Amino acid sequence: MDELAGEPVTESFPYDDGRQVTVYVPPEPPEAVVFAGDGQLISGWGEQLEAADVPPTMIVGVHRTDAEDEMVRIKEYSPSFDAERFAAHEKFFVEDVGQWVRSRFGVALPAERTAVCGVSASGELSLAMGIRHPDVYGVVFSASPGGGYQPPTELPGPLPRTYLVGGTLEPWFLENAARWADALRDAGADVVLTERVGDHGDPFWAEEFPLMVGWAFGG
Repeated sequence: MDELAGEPVTESFPYDDGRQVTVYVPPEPPEAVVFAGDGQLISGWGEQLEAADVPPTMIVGVHRTDAEDEMVRIKEYSPSFDAERFAAHEKFFVEDVGQWVRSRFGVALPAERTAVCGVSASGELSLAMGIRHPDVYGVVFSASPGGGYQPPTELPGPLPRTYLVGGTLEPWFLENAARWADALRDAGADVVLTERVGDHGDPFWAEEFPLMVGWAFGG
C-alpha cells in the first residue's frame, strides 16, 4: 500500500450499473478508517486530516448516485422511503465495499477504529449504518442530517459513539441533529452535539471533519 500513500484510488463497481468508490490513502499506515456516503465529496478531505493533529486515517468514499432525481439518492440513504433500494445499497456499502477495502488495501480495523460518515442526506445514512451495524462501525459522524430518517421509538444496543454537528444558519438541519442527539443520549449512547455558525455546505462540513476524527480516534 506504500506506493498509494497520499494518492486517491478510484474503483468502479457493478452496483447500479456502475458505482465508483474513491479512497484517500494516508501517508502513514492507517490507524483508523472512515467509510462515507457522498464519497466523491468526503474522500477529498484527506488534506484537512494531513494538516490536523490526528492519527493517519483512511477515507473510503462511496459515491452517490448519478441520477438527476434527488429522491433516488434519498431512497438509498434513508430506510424510511424504499426498503428494497435501501437494502441493496446497504449491502453494497457494508459488504462489497468493506470486502474490497480489506483485500485491496489490507485494512481491517476493529469497530472502535472504524467510522461511518455522511452529510445532509448521507448524514441519515451514517446514522442508519451505525445503528444497524455497530459491530462494523463503532463511530458515527453525521453533519447536518436530513429529516427523512427519524430516531426509532426504541434504539437497539449496543450503540456507536456519535458526533453530530449542525449550523446556526441551517436551523432545520440543526434541529434534526439535536433530535438524534437527544434520542441517542436517552438510549445511553456516547454523543457529542456541536452547534457552530455555519450554513449547509461543503466548507462547513470539511472544517468540522478533522475535529470529528480527533474526537473519535485521538490527536
